[in-house]
Amino acid sequence: MSVTAEHYDNIVSPIITEKTTILSENNQVVFEVPLAASKTEIKEAVESLFKVSVTAVNTLRQKGKTKRFRGVPGRRKDIKKAIVTLKDGDVIDIATGL
Repeated sequence: MSVTAEHYDNIVSPIITEKTTILSENNQVVFEVPLAASKTEIKEAVESLFKVSVTAVNTLRQKGKTKRFRGVPGRRKDIKKAIVTLKDGDVIDIATGL
């Protein structure tokens, strides 16, 4: 499978938090993806960009919070997260990038 520009569009950025670091012990990696991305598109993008085998993709939509910035009410953007489970033995090193 060759890498196309569409694959780069389907993976916005990795999400690096304490919780996602704990998930990495179970061969899982978390990415921020576009709201319109489907599970099959995410799977194809991760497999072609990182040269790994994906066994499962779970997605969730996180609604943006309403917050105040300098006294003015505003709203954070909605994001979609993809939790990608990799085959045993496959690893994605997020720190090195693409």
